[in-house]
Order: sequence, then C-alpha cells, then structure tokens
Amino acid sequence: METIYQGVLIGVVATIAIDLASLIVKHVFRLPTADWAMIGRWVSHIPRGVFIHEAIADSEEVKHERLIGWIAHYVTGVVYGLVYLGVVRGLLSADPTLTSALVFALVTLVVPWFVMQPGLGVGVCASKAPRPGVVRSINVSIHVVFGLGLYAGWMLI
Repeated sequence: METIYQGVLIGVVATIAIDLASLIVKHVFRLPTADWAMIGRWVSHIPRGVFIHEAIADSEEVKHERLIGWIAHYVTGVVYGLVYLGVVRGLLSADPTLTSALVFALVTLVVPWFVMQPGLGVGVCASKAPRPGVVRSINVSIHVVFGLGLYAGWMLI
C-alpha cells in the first residue's frame, strides 16, 4: 500500500511541475500550452464512441470540459507516477533515479504523439499543427520537466 501512496505523490508532484513549467512557457516565452478544455472535450467524446476528431475545437462542446480536462491531466499524472514506481521498484527492484525518471518521462511521449494528438485532429506528432516543430519541442520539454518532477517527488519521500 505504501508504494501506491508514493506513486500517487510523485505523480501529483510531477504534474504540478508540468503546470508550473507551462506557466513559464506561456507567459515568459509566449508559446502555446495545453488547452485543458479541448482535452476535456476529447475525453468526454470517447465514451460516445468518437475518438478521432478532424479538429477538436470544431467538435460539440461539453459541459464542464475544462474541469474534465484538468481532472484527466492529474489522473494521467498519477497513473504515470504509479506505473513509473511499479516499473522501477517492482520490475527492476531499484529505487528511482534521475536517469530512470527522465527516460520514463520521455517514453510517455508515445501517448500524446500517437494517441492524443491524432485524436484531437492535429495528427501524429502534431504533424497537422501550424508549427509542428514548436509543438514537439514543447512536448519534449514538458515531459523532461515531468521526469524531473517524478524524481523530485521521490526525493520528497
């Protein structure tokens, strides 16, 4: 049970780290960040049988979509924290390290690049986005921050 609590904690810490980094990206560098309303809209359409959208912004709005997106964001962070700790402590019988946290965080790029972004209508690896390279760079940067957050969460424990 202790590992579950630890996984939840490091997932929350890592997700908070992403949110802080996103604020910097948005306000200091004036670059786009995740629109949690669109993520909430996408998530809300999945149970209705719609997984892939031409453009999520053109899809039917959903009540409380921003809140749903934020919840999905934190649930994902917690799940990743649990999986990371499960892999490192359970499968590898080791304690988390900065290297393992960064590698894990970069591996999780598979989900936004090959699942979420195509589902939102921006293509694999944001290939249909107006500036795909910028989106990919932000994705990598934010996932590195997530890895740093995983490790920081572990250090708090």
